[in-house]
Amino acid sequence: MRRVKRRYLLVRFEIEHVPDEREFLDAVWAAVGKLYGEFGASLAGLALISYDAAEKTAIIRVALKALRMVRAALASITCIAGEKAAVHVMTVSGTLKSLHKRETRVF
Repeated sequence: MRRVKRRYLLVRFEIEHVPDEREFLDAVWAAVGKLYGEFGASLAGLALISYDAAEKTAIIRVALKALRMVRAALASITCIAGEKAAVHVMTVSGTLKSLHKRETRVF
């Protein structure tokens, strides 16, 4: 059995009232499911690694095979928990360590 290659996405979201972790992750899953169905969602292997409501950022783990699909789904999010929102992928990395290094350069 082969090891699943993963990527980590640093995501920033713009919304007036910050949603909680569950609402944010539900919006991501809904976007992936809406664009690619259950099969695409199962390929994605999404996991929320960290969530910072104060900075309005999150780190999401995704399978490498589904990276493009998830990026497209994130770009298609227009509302989270019933409020208008926009989600931007700031950077993508293969490890959390290098993602945190890039995070300081992005902000």
